Amino acid sequence: MTETATLAESYTEMTELLLPNDTNNLGRALGGAVLHWMDICGAIAGMRFANKQVVTASMDHVDFISPIDLGEVAVVQAYVFNTGRTSVDVKVDVRAEDPREGEERKTTASFFTFVALDDDGTPTEVPSLTCPTEDEEVLREEAVQERKQQFEDLVARMED
Repeated sequence: MTETATLAESYTEMTELLLPNDTNNLGRALGGAVLHWMDICGAIAGMRFANKQVVTASMDHVDFISPIDLGEVAVVQAYVFNTGRTSVDVKVDVRAEDPREGEERKTTASFFTFVALDDDGTPTEVPSLTCPTEDEEVLREEAVQERKQQFEDLVARMED
């Protein structure tokens, strides 16, 4: 396949208002709800890139570094930063926004791998990734390096 697609073509942003049904007894986002939003946003980015249905193949390590509180807005951003023959690697970031104060903070991030499927549900080739702008290349390189560092940290924890 000689088809190409850009990182920017995959860029997806979703927002969710944190309501009581997605909170724990402390009024903070349930981890499962956040993971659900991340999976959806990542899949949309993958579908936009591949122009095909995609399914989740894997999700890397996740740390919840800051809570999302009841009434805050969760902003989920995703983009394709790498490809295989039938797969796309997607960086997904989540931040919380307080709409009353205008403040925001990073809450979590992870890397997902999705596999593209044809109409019969068989894995199918995806376009090659191109980054025609400097901003796209910077985002791609940051994601590659962050994923590499995350893997190295995981290996180090396993050796301890």
